[in-house]
Order: sequence, then C-alpha cells, then structure tokens
Amino acid sequence: MLKIINIKAVLVFVVAFSFQFIQAQDEQGVHQRSEAYMAPKDPLVKEKLSKWENQKFGMLIHWGVYSVPGIMESWNLCSEDWIERDSTMAYNDYKKWYWNLDKIFNPVNFDPDSWADAAETAGMKYMVFTTKHHDGFNMFDTQQTDYKITNGPFQNHPKANVAKHIFEAFRKKDFMVGAYFSKPDWHSQYFWWDKYATPNRNANYDIEKYSWRWNKFKEFSFNQISELMHNYGNIDILWLDGGWVRPKETVNEEVRAWGAPIPDASQEIDMPKIAEMAREAQPGIIFADRTVHGPYENYQTPERKIPETKLDNPWESCLPLGNNWGYVPNDPFKSPTAVIHNLIEVVAKGGNLLLGVGPKPDGTLPLEVVDKLEKIGSWLDKNGEAIYDTHAIDNYQDGNIYFTEKGEKQYAIVILEEGKEIPKSVSWSNNLPSEKAKIKLLQTGKKVDFKIKGDRLEISLPKEIRSAKNSAAIAFSIEN
Repeated sequence: MLKIINIKAVLVFVVAFSFQFIQAQDEQGVHQRSEAYMAPKDPLVKEKLSKWENQKFGMLIHWGVYSVPGIMESWNLCSEDWIERDSTMAYNDYKKWYWNLDKIFNPVNFDPDSWADAAETAGMKYMVFTTKHHDGFNMFDTQQTDYKITNGPFQNHPKANVAKHIFEAFRKKDFMVGAYFSKPDWHSQYFWWDKYATPNRNANYDIEKYSWRWNKFKEFSFNQISELMHNYGNIDILWLDGGWVRPKETVNEEVRAWGAPIPDASQEIDMPKIAEMAREAQPGIIFADRTVHGPYENYQTPERKIPETKLDNPWESCLPLGNNWGYVPNDPFKSPTAVIHNLIEVVAKGGNLLLGVGPKPDGTLPLEVVDKLEKIGSWLDKNGEAIYDTHAIDNYQDGNIYFTEKGEKQYAIVILEEGKEIPKSVSWSNNLPSEKAKIKLLQTGKKVDFKIKGDRLEISLPKEIRSAKNSAAIAFSIEN
C-alpha cells in the first residue's frame, strides 16, 4: 500500500501545477485504427451492432482523479520520453502524489441527469463512460480493490457508485450505454509491481518468470469486468482500451508502427473467457477491444482522426471536444461548427462520431461545454434526418458537399465555411437527381427550385437562409 501523504500538501501541489498540463496526447498515446476486421457471427451482436451504427453520434466521458488537478488522464504516471510532466518532483514522489488524489476527489455537485440532458440536447444517441482508466482508479464500486470512488470522501454520498447512476441516467433517455474499461492497471501490484521500476506502459516484470502474478492480474481483470457485466444493468458496449495489453500473436508491423514499447511476453488477459462471461450476462453486447483485430473488435476506433476515405466496416472516430479527453482548465474547445463538420464527414464516410467531454472535479460539466453541445443539437434538430439512420454511398463527396442515403432518399449536406457569408447558390456534379426530383431544404421543410445544366445541379438559396448567422451546414433531401 502507498503511504498516505499529507492532504494539505496534495492541495498545494494541485493549485501550483493545475495549469501546467494543458496538452494534447502525443501520437504514442493515441490508438490508431487496426486495418484488419473480422465481422461478428453472433446474430444478437450483429443486430445490436446494426442499431449502434444508426446512432451516429455519441458522448465519451473521461472522469477520474485526474480531473482534480486538471491534467491529462493517467499518462503522466507513465515514464516514457514523450510524456511531459513537472521535472522538479522525483518520479516516485509524483506517482504517490497522483495516486493520493483520491483523498480529495469529492464531486459533491455530481448530477448525472444533467449530463444526460446535455447529451440529449446535443443530439447524441449513445454514451461511453470511463469506469477505469490506466491509472487504476475505479469509478464504480468494485470489490477487487479499495482504490475507488466509493472509498474516499465521496463514499457516503447517495450516488457514490457513480457509474451505476450515470448508466441509469442515460438509459432513462433511451441511450445505448457503453462501459470503457482499461485493460492495463498501473495501480495494481499485479501489473506494476513495486519490486521493480516502471519504465513504460507495460507490465514491469517478467510475465513468463512470474506467471503466477500475471495470472492474478488476469483473474483481477476478469472479476472487475464481471462486476460491470452483472451489477450495472444493461450494457450495450464494452469499450476496452489499452491496446498494448494483447496476445503476442496479434502484434504486427502495424502495432509496432505506433512507436510504443512492445514486450516480448504476451500480455493477454484471456479475452475468450471474458467474452463468454460477458455475452452470457449481456446477450449481444458489442466488444470494442481497440486495435486488437479479431473476434473482439466488433468495430474499429480511429482516435483523434477521421479516415481519409469511406470505410465499409463498422467504425467510430473518437475525438475530444478540447485538446484533452478529461477536464483541463482553459482547454481550447472546438467550435460547434467544427464538430458538426466532423460529424457530417464521419457519417458520410460510414462511421459514428464519439465526442469526448470531461466533467469538472465537482461533478458538473463545464458551462462552455454545455453551451457548445446545445448549439450542435440545434443544428441536428433541423438537419438530423440527413445524419441518423443513414448509410454511406460510394460517391460520398463533391468538394464541400457530402452525401448520405436512407431508403429512397438521398441527402446532400453543404459544409459552410465558418465565419463566412452564406453563398447565394450551391451546386454539385456527383449524384445528380432526375429533372423531376423533389428537393427539400431540411431546416425549413420547403421545396427548393433547382436547375441541371449539363453535368451540374444548381440551387438558389432563399434569402431567409442566406441571412442566417453561424450556420454550419445546409442539408437537402432528394427524392427522385
């Protein structure tokens, strides 16, 4: 067990250094999309995956002890050369300071219903919550360790078991619910053993020599996931992060290209056993074993990027609203227009967008985040028909115009440059309709006149549209 350091000292350190970690993650901390894909065979999984693909827009919530000082989640614990942390504190002292943040993490204003309200207002349809990040701090009442939210100053709060109440709040609004779970656990003595130094993100001992210890870690991981699968209601997605914890045979050149250290031993946690247990408890649950191509990566998860072209496999771009996944003071947020543009491009290329937000240490969402989500939702209220339940087509783009399809309808979504005047007309060449087609402007529901000249369609925009301010995009429905 760690020696508990003085709480006052913790607070002083938090205040002194809370603004020094506003940083985006280096490429080594980012999970690239695996190239191979194996489609699931279980009919219940295929059914749920199809439903998930139609949701299009979700919320990824990073919340843990790292929100107290407002720093990058977990990674400052890792001793790799791309990590930047304050250099005046010895590494082991830093780890003790970090892991003792649980003594002051007390989110007294925690209100998960307000989070669900904000997500619903934004037009989101599913959510993924970090039950445990790499630092090993548990945001649920696990019985496998005392390092958890229900064992600190928040333990007597009626909503101390925060994951339970977050899942319930989103389920009440018919959201699909996902549990993020980190496969590595840097707080566990079965992963980072105090006997040795912790040079990088991997287990810090010889797994083959101390196989009994790794087997204890596998048991620990299985039991924690089992708790989530059995004690927290219906879970639609098990979102497994930490792709370096994987069977050795799945390490290929693509994985090595991350630039992260890859150990000789197989850091596998017996996914077949976990999957059998999880699907018995949660029939049809989707697994996102990130970057570990095979039967437990039911959809791919490119991080902080949008693929260059359309993908035919189920996939999801996870992008943070700011530079960081969790709460960091003064983090520069994307504009609502930028997020809407990302969403349109992702959907047109056949994917979903999972937008990352970080609640504050008191348990509230930053007001600026709530405001931006509301503006995103305002656009989707009028134009969501071109987004939800659609699928991608081969000719999905023509310059600043993206196309989607649903049934007999096709949609054209015109990206508008932020801060610029709305043009008097728009035109495109791809996917030309017939001259007798019916084209409607989604935000008004009214038919628009159009002309087809040679290989180009042209639509004059009504004055009421051109006079609008801060419009991110204009969407049309097309029926031939």
